[in-house]
Amino acid sequence: MIRLWVALTWLTLTACAAVHPGEQPLSRIAVERMVLAVDESAHVKASPLILGLKGQTSEWVEVEFFHPNPSDDDWIGVFSPSNFSAAICERETVSQSEPLLCTAPIKFQAANFGNDGYNKSGKGHLKLQLINQREDFSFALFSGGLTMPKLIAVSNKVAFANPKAPVYPRLAQGKAWNEMTVTWTSGYDFKEALPFVEWGMKGGHRLLSPAGTLTFDRNSMCGAPARTVGWRHPGYIHTGHLKELWPDSVYTYRLGHRLPNGTHIWSRSYRFKASPYPGQDSLQRVVIFGDMGKAEADGSNEFNDFQPGSLNTTYQIIRDLENIDMVIHIGDICYANGYLSQWDQFTAQIEPIASTVPYMIGIGNHERDWPGTGSFYGNYDSGGECGVPAQTVFYTPAENRAKSWYATDYGMFRFCIANTEEDWRPGTEQYKFIEQCLSSVDRSKQPWLIFLAHRVLGYSSCTFYEEEGTFEEPMGREALQDLWQKYKVDIAFYGHVHNYERTCPVYQVCPFASAQTDK
Repeated sequence: MIRLWVALTWLTLTACAAVHPGEQPLSRIAVERMVLAVDESAHVKASPLILGLKGQTSEWVEVEFFHPNPSDDDWIGVFSPSNFSAAICERETVSQSEPLLCTAPIKFQAANFGNDGYNKSGKGHLKLQLINQREDFSFALFSGGLTMPKLIAVSNKVAFANPKAPVYPRLAQGKAWNEMTVTWTSGYDFKEALPFVEWGMKGGHRLLSPAGTLTFDRNSMCGAPARTVGWRHPGYIHTGHLKELWPDSVYTYRLGHRLPNGTHIWSRSYRFKASPYPGQDSLQRVVIFGDMGKAEADGSNEFNDFQPGSLNTTYQIIRDLENIDMVIHIGDICYANGYLSQWDQFTAQIEPIASTVPYMIGIGNHERDWPGTGSFYGNYDSGGECGVPAQTVFYTPAENRAKSWYATDYGMFRFCIANTEEDWRPGTEQYKFIEQCLSSVDRSKQPWLIFLAHRVLGYSSCTFYEEEGTFEEPMGREALQDLWQKYKVDIAFYGHVHNYERTCPVYQVCPFASAQTDK
């Protein structure tokens, strides 16, 4: 028995949602216009000073503040590292002003949020959630709104007890059906500590698997804001490979780092169930969606108009996790758009899911696209990331990490996951991969052959495409539908259009896609 769920995270009343769902909230802050306007009578205080004393990776912080001349435009920014005002940025272009403040906050909230009397008393209080992001934090009070920010006061520092601890494990299928990979983030370079995974069958013998380490620097980014105000060091990304797993068996694991003095830093323990063997006739349940994004549990950043459904989707999957075997997120992952702190926020948000079942990703325009970098579309949707964070933070069983197209088998499924931000047309490297993925499947073992990609390469009734007269990405259907027909692809899934659409089986005919919206 096989079940596929398609989760929809952004619903509208129109024929289809905008392809670009809104600006990244942090981009609203005109960091380059910030001026110092410190008021000695103003203050910001945060507590507790030390977080994660019991190993927690997230905690709520109380922020109390006072401004002698309050206004509706006042806001609180959360910065990490805490000494944000010491950062220096270089100009991206000759015409660009050099910002006095070079670092965007990791989140922000209006000072009068939940503080009805703030405009008169100048006194306010916020509860904000912090996650372990390897550095300390401070809270700053600004006036002048987001477009003309004036720095009024900065709080004391707040920090996690072990800021370098291994956090936010992400499982993914390996290159073999009986291999699971574990990727996580820490503050430990491999020169400081050796990363590994301790794992084994529940209650059985424990094994140790070494992990590789990756990271990237500011120069790896392709443009602003990723290379300027949005830059934040991503930490160190580690991946261990757990091989020769017994099908459907339950394993437990924990993440470890061995320090030079012989001591170990441990994460808490997690569990997962290994993949069924190819062709296994059993219940296999896969959730597929795209364009989820992230949101803040404390209500910061979002102002209720940027990916408000992401927490709903996340929480629903967590509630149903006992009935889910794999998740596939086909592009537009967290909409960091060049604000690197948001990748930590996203991996923290999905940790209950990704630490328990394989969380496979595809690449979308908001991860990859940037002019002059080889992306098929020359737009600015990635905010200067040009694919580097997505391809580092998440593991995929791709032959080339930078290309991000790959095949993965799960029981009776063969998934061929394409990258619509790289050229897919006949004669290209990706086209050859797609044909090889479709043609090499053993249909006696994987009777379900499924094609997935971010942009719509098939049919769509979205008005965005209708206005172009294409009903799809230009050249998408024309380039690939012969392959789908030849190798009898059962179903294709796409993201990008923030709406639920489905079609009857079609081949070389005018599309009549039916669109449904939640009203």
